[in-house]
Amino acid sequence: MTLDAAGCSAVALARDRRFDGCFFAGVVTTGIYCRSICPVRPPKPENMAQVASAARLGGVRGLGRALRATFGRTPTELRRARGRRGPLADGGGLVVRLPYRPPLAWRELLAFLAPRATPGVEAVADGVYRRTIAFGDAPGTIEVRAVAGQSHLAMYVRLARPERLLEVVARARRLFDLDADPTFIAEHLAASPVLAPLVARRPGLRVPGAWDPFELAVRAVLGQQVTVRGATTLAGRLVRAFGTPVGRAEDGLTHLFPRSEALAEADLASLGLPRARAATIRALAGAVARGMLELDGARGLEDAVARLVAIPGIGAWTAHYVALRALGEPDAFPAADLGLRRALGNGAGPLAAARVAELAEAWRPWRAYATLHLWSSLGKEESP
Repeated sequence: MTLDAAGCSAVALARDRRFDGCFFAGVVTTGIYCRSICPVRPPKPENMAQVASAARLGGVRGLGRALRATFGRTPTELRRARGRRGPLADGGGLVVRLPYRPPLAWRELLAFLAPRATPGVEAVADGVYRRTIAFGDAPGTIEVRAVAGQSHLAMYVRLARPERLLEVVARARRLFDLDADPTFIAEHLAASPVLAPLVARRPGLRVPGAWDPFELAVRAVLGQQVTVRGATTLAGRLVRAFGTPVGRAEDGLTHLFPRSEALAEADLASLGLPRARAATIRALAGAVARGMLELDGARGLEDAVARLVAIPGIGAWTAHYVALRALGEPDAFPAADLGLRRALGNGAGPLAAARVAELAEAWRPWRAYATLHLWSSLGKEESP
């Protein structure tokens, strides 16, 4: 992503961890360089905007405090558990706290994820999100729910290899967009007369992420030119045909999502996919399996989109959708999306894509959040 001085200042005020390491702010009045997530009172913009090197990790004491707050255990206790296989705690699991900055629109977040949950892999019901997970040959499950009156989610983890807990936490935080500052983002977007009523209607709205970028990318291709319900049906067929069954199915969680190696040469004709879309999935899976395509946003939004559209059958809309959800790009924006054009047309027919892109310039660097607000204003079958 390309950020100007105003964009960097906005990110520093929001303390958004997704920009950590992208830039430093040099404070001319003190001679100090600040990370974009620095917890102290931010300097005035006129005293900042010099780009420097990537950030370093925090100290040992800070890490210890974070581990105790998240896992309810000291680093020593976690190290002792690392060598053990089997259940992580009495009852076969471990409860982990996932703190966030309130407000959190949990109901709206689940309302987006529920119709898109891949049958057999994910389930959303009664205010709870569940899914299968795997690290190497160690499968497991997570179950996440809100905690009344508390600023954290409770995640119940079942995993045979406790040394991967930190990665489980990191992925869950991306999935539910828990590192965002919703108040700051809302204030920025509310400056737009178009977005102000939508932001007021849904405080704490997050951008639903993804547990695995490849899984989301495949789902995005399946969703091309079909309804949300149709894409979910196709995803279920894909999982049943090529996914890995789990040993003990619970709550409808029966499979792990297929690995890229399994789909690279798969015969997808039985799924009822158009031939071209099946070829796109195989090409995507092959590029990921061979290491030719890394699904991350480490080199910025433009680079991520360019790498995705290089896959035959993946256009700008699909690339931005993947960047928005799978790569956690807060400024991803599928300007040509029909749902966005309808929402901004205000009942007078879809707005031209060029005009949508023009309006969205004022929403940088949070255009992904503007996208969710606009999609949320539509009917369920109108959003992708």
